Amino acid sequence: MQQSKYFRTSLAIIAFLTILYLGSKVIFLFRPLLAIINLLIVPMMLSGFMYYLLRPVVKFMEKKKIPRALAILLIYLVIAGLFVLFWILVWPTLREQIQNFIDNTPYLVQGLQNQFTQLQNDPSLSRFFQGDTNLTARISDYVNDAIAWVTNSFTNLIGVVSSIVVVIATLPIILYYMLKDGHKLSPILQGLIPKKFRKEGQEMFKEIDGALSSFIVTRVLLNVVLGIMLYIGFLIIGLPYALLLALISIPLNFIPYVGSLLASVPVVIVGFIESPSMAVWSVVIILVAQQIQDNVLSPIIYGKSLDVHPLTTVVIVLVGGDFFGLIGVLIALPVYMIVKIIFLRIYEIIVTEREDEVKVIKEEQL
Repeated sequence: MQQSKYFRTSLAIIAFLTILYLGSKVIFLFRPLLAIINLLIVPMMLSGFMYYLLRPVVKFMEKKKIPRALAILLIYLVIAGLFVLFWILVWPTLREQIQNFIDNTPYLVQGLQNQFTQLQNDPSLSRFFQGDTNLTARISDYVNDAIAWVTNSFTNLIGVVSSIVVVIATLPIILYYMLKDGHKLSPILQGLIPKKFRKEGQEMFKEIDGALSSFIVTRVLLNVVLGIMLYIGFLIIGLPYALLLALISIPLNFIPYVGSLLASVPVVIVGFIESPSMAVWSVVIILVAQQIQDNVLSPIIYGKSLDVHPLTTVVIVLVGGDFFGLIGVLIALPVYMIVKIIFLRIYEIIVTEREDEVKVIKEEQL
């Protein structure tokens, strides 16, 4: 009996590997499908993000006896109103800071060199720079490399969202049907599972849905609040480009652990170009805001932390970025959470079946 089971399992593995091998030989047949996926991956990803963000609002409005379709349209009107307010109240200041930053970019490296030269000439600090006469040149090279990396990243991002018209045109439509019919997807997927494991499949989909909803909603709330705190702090210390730097920090902080460090780099550089004391105060503002986020807001909003080890998170983010670039970095952790839940459920089913088989064998022996 056991040999027969292992034989069937081995045959299944061999068949699966054979299918993969044959599929690699006819990969050209799937290129049109891959092109469509590449075109729709950004609007689909943004739609899924917005779906989990807006679904609680739709459910709340449904409880108030508002039809689902009408509730979605009302949400769209509110979002349009928020965009109008952003365009009127925030965009003029943001546009001015972006323009000033672009105009002053050639002077950033020169300003950084001047600050390091002044530090080297300071009698109280000169002993730290003894024997390192090329420090300023090397720092300038690092900054030039960083600016080039940022430029390339923006270029890659623009390449990913090459057809911005497609994103704008498809996102509201995809999101509308997700919000309207998203609750029907889980029963359809459950119907694909054998009846024997239907209950476990239902629990698995429910756990995946809850994990994604909690991750996305809480991340958005925490990062928006963090951005507001940073902006207020930057205004207090008089940091240049305060609004621009605070807005940049919000999407970067969606990258676990690594994102907070990446968001701090431009802030510290801009602060240091202004003055070394400004850089120190910038670091203080960042540390205070992150401590408030981690120790005060996170326990309240999350309720519990994600069951993912920090080292595992960093490795997942690096692997996702290496394979899929910026999109891979953003979706690495949610994908890992889904795969982990599926794996643990399958492992639980296998272990349970194994225990049942052992129990039956023991009963037969008795």
